[in-house]
Amino acid sequence: MASAPYATAQDISSAVRVFQGECWYNTALGLPYLNKILGRNQSVSVFRSNVEQVAATVPEVASVKCVLSRMNASRQLSGVILFTTDSGSTSSVSF
Repeated sequence: MASAPYATAQDISSAVRVFQGECWYNTALGLPYLNKILGRNQSVSVFRSNVEQVAATVPEVASVKCVLSRMNASRQLSGVILFTTDSGSTSSVSF
């Protein structure tokens, strides 16, 4: 069983990978990948904001910052989600 901050990082990673509507017990969870992200022209700042909002809903997360590093030729976006827990520890999740 994982402990903080690794467990929190894992929860954030899972939260931002969920497609909105995918969780049958709460269809409001996740990012609107199908409706607003994939195959759409979207502002990078809007995507960053969406990721930060979803990551901030994870229990024990005090603050979140999404830093997008690059988009390669095949349109794969990469970056890191920096977070601070309620206890004050900091860590990150790469994507």
